[in-house]
Amino acid sequence: MNAPKMTDLEYITFLVAAPHVVSCTEAARVQPEKPRRAAHDAINRLLQRLAPDTAPLWQEAELLVDRTHGLLVIDDTTLDKPYARKIALVHRQWSGKHHQIVRGINLVTLVWSDDTHAVPCDYRLFDAPNDGDTKNDHFRAMLKTAQHRGFTPRYVCFDGWYSALDNLKLIRTLGWQWLTRVKHNRLVNPDGTGNRPLAECVIRAAGTRLHLKGYGFILVFRIDTPDGDTEYWATSDELMTMTSARPRPARFGRLRPIIATSSSFVVSKAVPCARNGHNATISAGHCARIFG
Repeated sequence: MNAPKMTDLEYITFLVAAPHVVSCTEAARVQPEKPRRAAHDAINRLLQRLAPDTAPLWQEAELLVDRTHGLLVIDDTTLDKPYARKIALVHRQWSGKHHQIVRGINLVTLVWSDDTHAVPCDYRLFDAPNDGDTKNDHFRAMLKTAQHRGFTPRYVCFDGWYSALDNLKLIRTLGWQWLTRVKHNRLVNPDGTGNRPLAECVIRAAGTRLHLKGYGFILVFRIDTPDGDTEYWATSDELMTMTSARPRPARFGRLRPIIATSSSFVVSKAVPCARNGHNATISAGHCARIFG
């Protein structure tokens, strides 16, 4: 059997270097002159041989993280593909950038952070119409994988989109604490007299202990933002103080652009030119080096 004309490392180098177009045709066009120069079909066969797998990313990230402390942050980003009709993984879904439903590719990413570094450790491509897995399914799968890999984070941080009861209960089962933003209409019981929307409750500056419907007792902080908006942040850590709580939403806010950048790199460089995310498999493995 003849050796392949292109290796995964050579293709990754092309993805990193290519400024715009990352198709198999473009990869073949820029190949250096040599006796066994890779053509379009050779590159396409390479992509077909590589089964979608997040292990390459973890192989790079494992050397850069301290699994015994820090935060695990989960968020997702959508890369717009308004004119795509035949690209795999393009679906109609919510875009935080446009605040509306758009056509695009969505990537759910798990990032480890210690205040100084932010290292992508895991990801999932959203393809619910074909595989049936929702973003919340991906959320829980990545946390279970993180526990299997030996992570013991100080907190798991995520946006309100992932604050479903099943997700919160899983984190509690794993023995971890969580911190998330919650909506003003989330039902809580502040005094044992019945559930009511969070916005109708008095939240003390030091945080207020409330009973979240279907979960149990949590600690809620109210943060008035500079633009005049009000945010409610909740945690399972009932010993958290406002002094320690305030920096964490800010840290989460600082990490979101990093997550979006690394996710966009994987999606824009990899997914559009391969079927079923084969390309994302090999390029995501190097996000840890680029953004770590």
